[in-house]
Amino acid sequence: MTREEKKQAIESLEKTISSSNILYLSDISGINAEQSSRLRRLCHSKGIKLQVVKNTLLRKAFENVDKDFEPFYITLKGNTSLMISETGNAPALLIKEFRKKSEKPILKGAFINESFYIGDDQLDALVNLKSKEELIGEIITILQSPAKNVISALQSSSRIIAGLVKTLGDREN
Repeated sequence: MTREEKKQAIESLEKTISSSNILYLSDISGINAEQSSRLRRLCHSKGIKLQVVKNTLLRKAFENVDKDFEPFYITLKGNTSLMISETGNAPALLIKEFRKKSEKPILKGAFINESFYIGDDQLDALVNLKSKEELIGEIITILQSPAKNVISALQSSSRIIAGLVKTLGDREN
């Protein structure tokens, strides 16, 4: 790789990194061509961009962006693949699903909205993360619940009050 090619690769990585809030680093070394092809197809179907990167170029790109990626530096050994997604738990779910039939990919680390998760032992925590849409849905459900209870109570109490008024009115006659 020439110096110019390295420079272009670093600039491309910088753009990718600075425009993404969700990055996963994984190790996919040792998987065969068929598994690699299946992994790439699965990534594409889930809207995840998968890119094998050189550690030195990735580190330079990390150093050149505004965000502080220093916690990732210890993971930049061996084979590294960069996974980029719009949903925080999508790559973790993909890794978990893919590992039902293979030992790889291994999670090296993840960066999700300013938080770092380092090591493969963080995979279960990442799988359980909720997406922004899921959280908004839960909040709306929680907010709607008290309103429904109040409306229901008002409707049932109006029937009770109406029944009492009718009973009292019938008594006086």
